Amino acid sequence: MPDLAITQSFESIVQSGRGDPVSLARAAKQGDMAAGADLAALLTRAGWVEPETIVDVYDAATAGWLGEDHPPVDLTRGSGQASTALWPPFWDLIDDMVMTDAGTFTTRVASLGQYVDAGFVARAGRASLAFTGVPDAAAQGWPPKFTMNELSLCPAGSLGHEFYRQMIDNNFDLEVLDRDALGLSKLPPPLDYLNARALQCHDLWHLVGGYHLTALHETAISGFQLAQFGHNYSAQYLAFILTKAALKRPEGVPLLLEVTLTGWRHGRTTPSLMGVDWQGVWNEPTARVRERLGVTAYASPVPADLIEQMRQAGMI
Repeated sequence: MPDLAITQSFESIVQSGRGDPVSLARAAKQGDMAAGADLAALLTRAGWVEPETIVDVYDAATAGWLGEDHPPVDLTRGSGQASTALWPPFWDLIDDMVMTDAGTFTTRVASLGQYVDAGFVARAGRASLAFTGVPDAAAQGWPPKFTMNELSLCPAGSLGHEFYRQMIDNNFDLEVLDRDALGLSKLPPPLDYLNARALQCHDLWHLVGGYHLTALHETAISGFQLAQFGHNYSAQYLAFILTKAALKRPEGVPLLLEVTLTGWRHGRTTPSLMGVDWQGVWNEPTARVRERLGVTAYASPVPADLIEQMRQAGMI
């Protein structure tokens, strides 16, 4: 577990929301890892306490990171309380340096989502409804599942065919977790729809958004998803990995912030993809679908497979 003074300071920021994400992001870019940890605490507050601060904290941090001006933001607002039950498993997972597969890591981080106060779900719902396109998309109702059969019939070169090959070539499931087993339909709206849609479309958004299936781009697309609809798991995932880096591998903080915040900006400047009738465009080329939807592929600021290259070279 990190030093007591560090954890107490971190937990205090999560509870209070005190701090300027613009200046913290600027300082972190210059190598100030204490600033990186404080920024991670503000992101943790957005993920586990006050989801209605997501837009403010990420917009401000992105502006600071990119050297842009941004007005002051008040992240202390709200009545949410950081659960004391969160911290033991949170710090235990921070300390666990054993590399696990992506599915196990996702499940472990997602399990931390249970440690929120009684009003959190309502606040998360309100936060998501403030994102463009979410109310209309959620009003469509429970999204029907895609099927491998329908995708297998799509012509070569089409979005549907590329999606089909992505599933086959990588041994992916169309939905990495079972929406029914997770009980997503029992969540209040719009969270029921949004979480099911995220499971259904995450790998599809990789294709349409131009995100590779690599470690860094998994972080970048989490920023994209968060910017598109306030996805709470993405908020928690991003806050957690930045905290883990700031306290355990501080040299990795600038790289994580680079892809997280450029992914966020990409999501903020891309029209909402939540309510797209994907079955209606399966047979069109991916480039044409992007043009139709107003999507520009993610311009990765670093090589997409940089982490994999570093691992292969024994650098991490």
